[in-house]
Amino acid sequence: MLRKKTNGVARRPQRTSILSQVGEKTVDRRAFLRGSGLTIGGLAAISATGGTVTPASAQTAANTAVENIKSVCTHCSVGCTVVAEVQNGVWVGQEPGWDSPFNLGAHCAKGASVREHAHGERRLKYPMKKEGGEWKRISWEQAIDEIGDGMMNIRQESGPDSVYWLGSAKHNNEQAYLFRKFAAYWGTNNVDHQARICHSTTVAGVANTWGYGAMTNSYNDMHNSRAIFIIGGNPAEAHPVSLLHILRAKEQNNAPLIVCDPRFTRTAAHADEYVRFRPGTDVALVWGILWHIFDNGWEDKEFIRTRVWGMDQIREEVAKWNPDEVERVTGTPGSQLRRVARTMVNNRPGTVVWCMGGTQHTNGNNNTRAYCVLQLALGNMGTSGGGTNIFRGHDNVQGATDLGVLSHTLPGYYGLSAGAWGHWSRVWGEDLDWLKGQFATIKDKEGKDKPLMNERGIPVSRWIDGVLEDPANMDQDNNVRAMVLWGHAPNSQTRMTEMKTAMEKLDMLVVIDPYPTVSAVLHDRTDGVYLLPACTQFETRGSATASNRSLQWRDKVVDPLFESLPDEVIMAKFANKFGWADRFFRNIEMEDPETPNVESITREFNSGLWTIGYTGQSPERLKSHMANQHTFDRTTLQAIGGPNDGEYYGLPWPCWGTPEMGHTGTPNLYDMSKPVAEGGLTFRARFGVERDGDNLLAEGVYSVGSEIQDGYPEFTMQMLMDLGWDGDLTDEERAAIDAVAGPETNWKTDLSGGIQRVAIKHGCAPFGNAKARAVVWTFPDPIPLHREPLYTNRRDLVEDYPTYEDRQAYRLPTLYASIQKNDFSKDYPMILTSGRLVEYEGGGDETRSNPWLAELQQDMFVEINPRDANNLGIRDGQQVWVEGPEGGKVKVMAMLTNRVGAGVAFMPFHFGGHFQGDDLRSKYPAGADPYVLGESSNTAQTYGYDSVTQMQESKCTLCKIWAA
Repeated sequence: MLRKKTNGVARRPQRTSILSQVGEKTVDRRAFLRGSGLTIGGLAAISATGGTVTPASAQTAANTAVENIKSVCTHCSVGCTVVAEVQNGVWVGQEPGWDSPFNLGAHCAKGASVREHAHGERRLKYPMKKEGGEWKRISWEQAIDEIGDGMMNIRQESGPDSVYWLGSAKHNNEQAYLFRKFAAYWGTNNVDHQARICHSTTVAGVANTWGYGAMTNSYNDMHNSRAIFIIGGNPAEAHPVSLLHILRAKEQNNAPLIVCDPRFTRTAAHADEYVRFRPGTDVALVWGILWHIFDNGWEDKEFIRTRVWGMDQIREEVAKWNPDEVERVTGTPGSQLRRVARTMVNNRPGTVVWCMGGTQHTNGNNNTRAYCVLQLALGNMGTSGGGTNIFRGHDNVQGATDLGVLSHTLPGYYGLSAGAWGHWSRVWGEDLDWLKGQFATIKDKEGKDKPLMNERGIPVSRWIDGVLEDPANMDQDNNVRAMVLWGHAPNSQTRMTEMKTAMEKLDMLVVIDPYPTVSAVLHDRTDGVYLLPACTQFETRGSATASNRSLQWRDKVVDPLFESLPDEVIMAKFANKFGWADRFFRNIEMEDPETPNVESITREFNSGLWTIGYTGQSPERLKSHMANQHTFDRTTLQAIGGPNDGEYYGLPWPCWGTPEMGHTGTPNLYDMSKPVAEGGLTFRARFGVERDGDNLLAEGVYSVGSEIQDGYPEFTMQMLMDLGWDGDLTDEERAAIDAVAGPETNWKTDLSGGIQRVAIKHGCAPFGNAKARAVVWTFPDPIPLHREPLYTNRRDLVEDYPTYEDRQAYRLPTLYASIQKNDFSKDYPMILTSGRLVEYEGGGDETRSNPWLAELQQDMFVEINPRDANNLGIRDGQQVWVEGPEGGKVKVMAMLTNRVGAGVAFMPFHFGGHFQGDDLRSKYPAGADPYVLGESSNTAQTYGYDSVTQMQESKCTLCKIWAA
């Protein structure tokens, strides 16, 4: 094990320093630096990671070229450029991308050590299976044959939905797209990825407010913010480089930074105003701020009149949240919230930032919509310096979500309707009837056929129940019998005691990952487990989408190491095994029978992703942006001259039309001050044109240059005809439109892009010009409401703010009131929440396997307020038990700190390899165990899921703590 402040880690014999090799030879400084891979910045980079260089002699070093290759950090969503220094096919050093407008030459601890991610010695090196309780090395051919045969037997016996394909936010866009297509060809919607448990409530809440469920502005655009409001986010640890941009606004604009969080985080340490509130009371807190805004008439009345629907209904709900009631529910004084309201009002435009602290709740969709309503009331939307800057947690969680690795939609958020499948079958050139035949059909309550092709699958948050639930209670005929965890850390999910049971009940567990995750050791299985070594993103190429919707192209840094394979190659191997590879790759160029051309995959999704504008970012355009990063302005992200003049860095979606159309990309969503052709937009008209007699379209406002100078619905061929604009279509475009649905063809299903091109030519947004809706009538709570958590110690509030009734969702029964009716607070009096550390990321298997990061944080811990600790007889550094009301418990180190308030405990969620006091290190394959192990906080976390998306509840359950 590592020890703090050691000088190194004994991972291999230490090589002789290159300096000693130079002793009796003559070599000038420039040749030495060039030959050894230590260009000026590389000296600092390698010394910071403790690395040594490997040339055999100074002579060979001087004669060997060092190649600099650009890639993108594989941790959070900022999108930092990594410049890899490669010599003889070996990654010998790295620098941050000084030209990148995102990281501006900066790296956090994780980014500075990504070289070790690729070259790490704890990686899975070859395929393995567990047999007779022992890990055995097998070949790729044997692995594909055995897994494939087992899956096809399960499929024949129990149907395609008995195999669950769990994807990854670590896939690049091309792999993510291919993965969702793969699940479709297998015949299931039981497919999902990490976004379900980090920002699904964001996507649902934001998309249903104004059209798209993504970050509206960018990290860079915060340079223009006059106020920054962060709630439920800790970017100083979760997205450290983002602070470059946050602090620039604070210093340059004197922008006040307001941080609302139950815990005094490293981000809160930078705040002008820190607001502590009770976990799970976000809606009450925001309504408490809005109460002061409405009470004083500080809202932007004209913005609301012209661009917002339903604010009057919001006003009625907010009126109930006077300062006394807000303080009763949240614990935050009304006087402080009045000060926050005045600060936001007096410093416009201001931006709102949130992360998982706001999303991971049973009413998470209410939280995200409340944040949006706050910005609408202040008129902070569609303007530079404003917007909702939603920081995503993984390097491509935005892209994997956009590309449809989700159980409720196809790529591009098209949904699962017959029209959506018709669109994608045209893109794929597939026989729709053949696709339908791949899916199962069940009988509904009335005995009618119900095709599961059109039904939402089981989300990753509930795969445990897919295995354990009685099939009689499920909307599919059989349980899940095989799990494929492809780039997913299971310890990032709640209810880990039940997860262990589910893993042991499976017929087959397949883990595909560069590192063995907790999936390898949590269970007590002796067979039926396969570990397949996937490449890191540094061993393949492709695009990734940063949190601000910009796409960046990664070049391959090194060839696949050990026996690892790129994800797209593994998918091709399985497609060949299942017998439909020819259909699957019919439009994709193959470099060999099992190697799809990555650029060709990009072009295929370019041809179909019209809804969100993933159509204009050709591989050539993206590569040109990466090569010319230095030409882009660091604030606007717009290129000033050069080959990409006028375009926005990474062509942030929507990048309308075909690549040939040359759209600039959209830097800030819903900004009407720019023409649509130059990145401007209105709010999307996706909710109809009228509601209860009210107009849902914008009132007399429109994008610069629009020929329709009022609100308008989304474009169809019929609308072009009615406007007399159909004459602008080419013959080829008209033919493509006629091939779909003629006059009924809309902007989302026109494969030629002609409707988009003509609408934009006339200054209009293809998706229409509507009002944002503050009230979402299709949700369980049309107006965002505060609801007490399922496990609450405030029993006095349950009657006033009860949870939902139990319901069926995503094929499974979902419990609410039947849990909340029980009072667990006497035995479990403390609130338990969780979050991130700067040293680790996600489930932590990769970062805890990195010696440079592992040395920084070696102990799993729980933060306890000194008052609580003293009352419990617990001392700092002592081992304690933390137990949740469902019986899961963890043994961790106590950290006494005022960062958490009295009655609240905090644990990071990056640890694994211990389970309820037991050390599982011996269960890992030899040499593949992470350096640092620890208890998973989610072992003590409990049941609870969002009413719309099934987001897990991990920010406000209950626990009890006692000395171990």
